[in-house]
Amino acid sequence: MLSRDFSSWLQRRGIHYGWVMAVVTFLTMLTMSAALGLPGAMLQPLSKEFGWTTGDISSVLAVRFALFGLMGPFSAVLMERFGLRAVMCAGLALVGGGMALVTQASHLWQLFVLWSLMLGLGTGLTALVLGAVVANRWFVARRGLVVGILTASAATGQLAFLPFAAWMIEHWGWRSAVAPLFLGCAIVATLVFLFVRNRPADLGLAPYGEAPGTAPVAPPAAGSMTWRTPFVALAEASRSGTFWVLAGTFFICGLSTNGLVQTHFISLCGDNGLAAVPAASVLAMMGAFDLVGTIASGWLSDRYDCRKLLFWYYGLRGLSLFWLPHSGFTFYGLGLFAIFYGLDWIATVPPTVKLAGAAFGPQRVGLVFGWVFAAHQLGAATAAYGAGFSRTMLMSYTPALYAAGAACLVAAVMALGAQRVVPPLAAARKASTA
Repeated sequence: MLSRDFSSWLQRRGIHYGWVMAVVTFLTMLTMSAALGLPGAMLQPLSKEFGWTTGDISSVLAVRFALFGLMGPFSAVLMERFGLRAVMCAGLALVGGGMALVTQASHLWQLFVLWSLMLGLGTGLTALVLGAVVANRWFVARRGLVVGILTASAATGQLAFLPFAAWMIEHWGWRSAVAPLFLGCAIVATLVFLFVRNRPADLGLAPYGEAPGTAPVAPPAAGSMTWRTPFVALAEASRSGTFWVLAGTFFICGLSTNGLVQTHFISLCGDNGLAAVPAASVLAMMGAFDLVGTIASGWLSDRYDCRKLLFWYYGLRGLSLFWLPHSGFTFYGLGLFAIFYGLDWIATVPPTVKLAGAAFGPQRVGLVFGWVFAAHQLGAATAAYGAGFSRTMLMSYTPALYAAGAACLVAAVMALGAQRVVPPLAAARKASTA
C-alpha cells in the first residue's frame, strides 16, 4: 500500500516509480559490495591474530567469489518465483548475519562457513544480475544509464568504505569494522521491504520510456521457471559465439578486478611499505573514478558501438596493471594508476549487459547474464587464489599483476568478436536525418 500511494504521489509530480526502484537497488548493491570489499582490509589482521597464511584466507575468498558468481543464474530463477523483495531481503539477511558472526570466529572452517557460504550466497542473490533484471523490467529509455549507475554502486561500495574500515581496524581492531556494515544491511532491508515491487504492472505502470500503445511484456507463467531453466538457458546461449565472447571477456574482467586488486591491493601496498589506511584511500580514489567512469560508460553504451568501448576499457586496464609494479607506490605513481584503472574498474558491465540483452532478448537476459557473471566471478576466484599463492610461494604479487595485464589485452581483442548492436540513440539520430 505504501509503495502504491508513493507511486501515485510521484506520478502527480512527473516522476516514474522506476527511479525509486533504481535508488533502492543502488543502495542494496552498494551495501552488498561493501561486504565483498571489507575482507581485503582484514587479510593481514587475521593472519597476525590466528596465524593463517595469505594463501589460507585467499582460498576462503576464492570459494566466496565462485559461489557469488554461480548464484547469478539461479538468483534470476528465485527473482521470478519469489519476487525481487524476498530475494533482496534474504540476501541482506545472509550477509548481515555472516559479517556479524565472523567476529566470534576463531577457526578457519568457521571462516569458510561465514565468508565462503553465507557471504557468497547472500551477495550472489543481489549481484549484478539484480541490476540487470531491474533495469530491463523497469526501464526502456535510459536503460544503459541505469545499468551504469547500478553497476557503479557495485564497485564504489567495495572501495569507498575501505578507508573508514581500515581506520577502524587500525584503531579498534578488525571486529569493529563489521558494525557499520551490519547496520547498513538492516537499514537497507527495511527500505527494500517497504518500497520494492516486482514489476511496473504491480503498480499499474508501464516501464519508464515505453512508447504509448506498446503491448506489455507478459511475465513468465507461474511454474515456468524451474531449477532446470538456467541450464536450458546456458545450453541455448552456448550455441552463440557472442555468449562465449562475453563470458570469456568477463572471466578476465573478474580476474583483473575483484579477485586481484580488490582482494590483495592493501596487502600488496603493505609489502611495498605503504600502510593500510593510505592504501585503502587509493582504493577509495579508484571507487570515485569508477563511479564517474561506469556511469559515463552507461551513457556511452546508449550511443556508441559497445564492442569498441570494451576494446578500450580492457586495453587501458591491462596497461595500468603492467604499470602498477613500477609505480614506486608513491602518491603520484599510485594516483596515476587509480585514475586509469579506476575509470574502467567495472565500466565493462553496461556494454556487456547491452550486448547480452540485444543478443538474447529481455526475457532471457537475466539468465544469460547470470552465466556471464558466473564466468566473471570464476575469474575473480582464480585471481584471488592465484595471487595469494604467488604471494605465499614467490613472496611477490608481480607475476599475478603481469598475468592479469596480459589477459586484459587478450580480452580487448576478443571483445571485437561479439555481435554488433546498433546503439538505440545512434539509430534514432540516423532515422531523424534520413
